[in-house]
Amino acid sequence: MEHKALNDLIGKHVIGVLGTYQDSMFGMDVYICGVEILDDVHLKVRFANGHALSVEQAVTLHLDNRTGVSEYDADLSVYRSSFKGTVQSVSEREVIVKALDYQVYYGVSVVKEITEDGYQFPEDDRELKPLPISPLTKAPVMDLEEQENKIGVLLTYANGQPHSTVMAFLSSVDDDIFFITLPSTFKGQLLQKDNRCYFAIDGRSTFTFEHAIEWNYSIVRGQAYQIPKQSPVFTQIQELFIAKNPWEMGFFSHPEIEMYHVKAGQVVCPKNAEL
Repeated sequence: MEHKALNDLIGKHVIGVLGTYQDSMFGMDVYICGVEILDDVHLKVRFANGHALSVEQAVTLHLDNRTGVSEYDADLSVYRSSFKGTVQSVSEREVIVKALDYQVYYGVSVVKEITEDGYQFPEDDRELKPLPISPLTKAPVMDLEEQENKIGVLLTYANGQPHSTVMAFLSSVDDDIFFITLPSTFKGQLLQKDNRCYFAIDGRSTFTFEHAIEWNYSIVRGQAYQIPKQSPVFTQIQELFIAKNPWEMGFFSHPEIEMYHVKAGQVVCPKNAEL
């Protein structure tokens, strides 16, 4: 395991996706934010349009070093982390977050991990249920504007605070999101316990802080459905998915791979978001 500082792996100033639970019907707030990594356990998080966070609130931040990265391989060889922490202090547009628990991954390997003394991951005895079948009868028209944007962030409903992970994706002009995974993965099991989710798409592959005023993003709130392999839609979307994400081709040969369709319920698309 590497003995490197968090900001050596991720970067000092990065884009983050923050998820936290609240009391609305859908149960989660999601923010795109600017993150300054102060040290291995403290983050300064900035919000363009303010926030509704409070001291001691549990939050999860997706962090990675893929700003300016547009090419990927099957191992998703970027440093990335689902950083679980609590809010320590708040101001109108900033909060300080202290780590409870996180692992930094490179490919499939953990290269750094931090756990606060006494912290235990919450138990989760929710029942696993099959995902509902997607209502699609044919592949929708895909969003060509996102063809160069290969990776998004999926937020799922873990106990205690959300879980985040990066995913190769395909999106439609109607804001459908498609991705593949194994049902045995942590994210796959969470979706079988609660199929509500968020998917954040941002332009960090072409983003520079010098041009923050030009940066746009989308946050899709929806529910995940399965597209069965025997459905004609599976083959149609598989071809489109591989055309966009060719390094994912090998995954489709795995006998347990499943395709998921996030049907959008609400989409937030701020324009010219300035960090």
